[in-house]
Amino acid sequence: MTTNVLTPATPLTAADRCDRCGAQAYLRVVLVSGGELLFCAHHGRKFEPELKKIAAEIQDESGRLTATPASASTDER
Repeated sequence: MTTNVLTPATPLTAADRCDRCGAQAYLRVVLVSGGELLFCAHHGRKFEPELKKIAAEIQDESGRLTATPASASTDER
């Protein structure tokens, strides 16, 4: 998913939940009409074509799902 950043965004946290299924949100979609929607990575990918049509900004943090934790040993990195 393409990230269009217009303004500095607040990082998503574990408290941010997908509006579709309630899982942890990794995408914030700021709508042209105002307001925002939050999606898990799965639903963000599923609805990507439609979201691009109505989004003023898309904050995509789904890359955090595959990032190596800083606490991982050198062998795990």
